[in-house]
Amino acid sequence: MGFTRLIFVFLRAFLLPRTALVAENLALRQQIIVLQRSVKRPRLRKRDRVFWVWLSRIWADWRLCLMIVKPERVVCWHRGGFRLYWRWESRMNKRGRPVAAAEIRQLIQRMARENPTWGAPRIQAELALLGHTVAESTVAKYMKRQRKPPSETWRTFLENHGPDIVAIDFFVVATVSFRLFYCFLVLRHDRRWVVHFNVTSYPTARWTAQQVVEAFPFDETPRFLIRDHDGIYGVDYRQRIQHMGIEEVVIAYRSPWQSPHVERLIGSIRRECLDHVIVLNEAHLIRILTSYFDYYHQSRTHLSLDRNAPAPRPVEPPSHGCVIAIPQVGGLHHHYTRAA
Repeated sequence: MGFTRLIFVFLRAFLLPRTALVAENLALRQQIIVLQRSVKRPRLRKRDRVFWVWLSRIWADWRLCLMIVKPERVVCWHRGGFRLYWRWESRMNKRGRPVAAAEIRQLIQRMARENPTWGAPRIQAELALLGHTVAESTVAKYMKRQRKPPSETWRTFLENHGPDIVAIDFFVVATVSFRLFYCFLVLRHDRRWVVHFNVTSYPTARWTAQQVVEAFPFDETPRFLIRDHDGIYGVDYRQRIQHMGIEEVVIAYRSPWQSPHVERLIGSIRRECLDHVIVLNEAHLIRILTSYFDYYHQSRTHLSLDRNAPAPRPVEPPSHGCVIAIPQVGGLHHHYTRAA
């Protein structure tokens, strides 16, 4: 509606006589002066800005009739429109380096994330071996910048040192006659493997040291052994461990979370086995634990082992036959496999 009115005013300028046009111009200017006194900053629409930019291009004396805005503001509008025009031109022409394929971008970011010490040349070489021809500058463009110096993650650190770390602990089991037995465990961290266990009614430091010796008879001695502050680890035990060349790592008082793997194992033994049976005697307890550890090593899956067992199980496709269930731990658990 406002633009139509402007056209109407423009046509009247050619039709009205000179005297009437001057009078109308004075009347409009007086109204603008009144408007300036009442409104400090009038609101202009985009079409108003476009009109003044267009008028400044075709009329040399356009500055003489400006009263609402300053001439510098009209020039600023014109420059802004010029920037928008060239931005639109650049987007339409799509000049510059083409964007790499999504698969290559994701692969570059994955390699940079999984290998924090790698640079662009190393990732470029790996991509070339995978059949992707990518420039080194392209690899550097899509790599995520690291604020800190590259360092391995805690998971990588623990996996690298897992074969040299074992943890030991005791847990108590009550029989049907309320007799207490002490179960001793030795657990390797790398594959969550129980390398040794035994049961006794009267644990001593010498007995405990002998269990560690039986767990590592040859050249399988670990470098680190994690234990708590139990009083059973007396002088005889510490001397034997020192002679074996094992470095003890003693956790803080009342901090079982500092030895999480063996604590989690003891919890699994109770929840998945001992809470469902009544132990009769020492021999019965050893048979139950032997059966459970066979299931634990050969069949039970672990999230930390990529959802596989400590003894890795192969993937069996449907072509190998039907699924059958093999009872384990007296039927408390089952091992599933395929048979022709």
